[in-house]
Amino acid sequence: MTDAPDGRPRPADQWRQRGIRGLTITRNVSVGAWRWWARSWDRLVAALQDEAPVGAGAGPSPSGPLVEQRDAPRLIPVPARGYVYSFYIRATFAWSSPASLRAEVLSWYVQYFQPNAVQRLTRLASDAARDLPPHRAADLEVALQRALAEDPEWSYRRGDVLITCRPDAAVRLDERIMPALQPHVDRMVKLEYQFDEQLRRATYAEELSRRWVTILSEYPDMDTDEEVAEARQSMLAAQKEAARWISELVHRRDTKG
Repeated sequence: MTDAPDGRPRPADQWRQRGIRGLTITRNVSVGAWRWWARSWDRLVAALQDEAPVGAGAGPSPSGPLVEQRDAPRLIPVPARGYVYSFYIRATFAWSSPASLRAEVLSWYVQYFQPNAVQRLTRLASDAARDLPPHRAADLEVALQRALAEDPEWSYRRGDVLITCRPDAAVRLDERIMPALQPHVDRMVKLEYQFDEQLRRATYAEELSRRWVTILSEYPDMDTDEEVAEARQSMLAAQKEAARWISELVHRRDTKG
C-alpha cells in the first residue's frame, strides 16, 4: 500500500480501512448482543422451571407449593325460576400446583385459567338455580356447596404444567326482591321469638313438675295422706301437659318451616 505524495493514504485505502473498522465494530456489537440474549434466555428458562436465577440477589425458594387466593372479579348472576330475578354468586378460588412454581409464574397461570373456572362454576349454579324461586338463596347455597363437595378440586393443564383450584361460593339475594320479602321475614322473626318464649315456659313447667313429683314421692306416708297424693297426681298431670305442649310446639314449627 502506497501513500499519496503528501503522505496521506490514497482514497481507495481510506475506504478499505473504514470498511475494516466498521466490520470490526459490527462484529463486537453482534457478539455482545448475543451474549446478552443468551443470559436473558437462561434467566427466562430458569424462571419457568422455578430455578433461582444466577446472581447475588437470588434467594432460597419457599418450601411447599404456593397457594394463591383469587376472588371472581364480580358477582356472578344466575337466573332464578321464571327468569325475572337472579341469584348472585360470590366466588373465591384457591389456586395451587403440585410443582413448586414461582409466585409470578403461578399468578400468570391463575390469570390464564380463572375465566374457565368462573364459567364452570356459573354452569353449576345455573343448573341448581333453574328450579328455585328467587327467595330461596339458602337452598341454592346448600345445593351448590353439595355439588362442590362432590368434586372439590378442579384441574387445568397447559403443556407440562398442572394447575388445580378449589372453588368456594356464597349466594346473595337479588336486591330487587328484598323489599317484597321484608314483611315476611319480620313476621317469621316475630313467630320465632314467640315459639322460643313458649318453649322456654313449657320446658320450665315440665322441669318444675318433675321436681315436685320427685319431692312428693319421697314422703313415706303419701299413700295415706290424701293431700300429698292429690298434689302428686296434680304435678304428674302438669308434667304430662307440659310435655304435650312442647311436642305440639315443635310439631307446629316443623310443619310451618
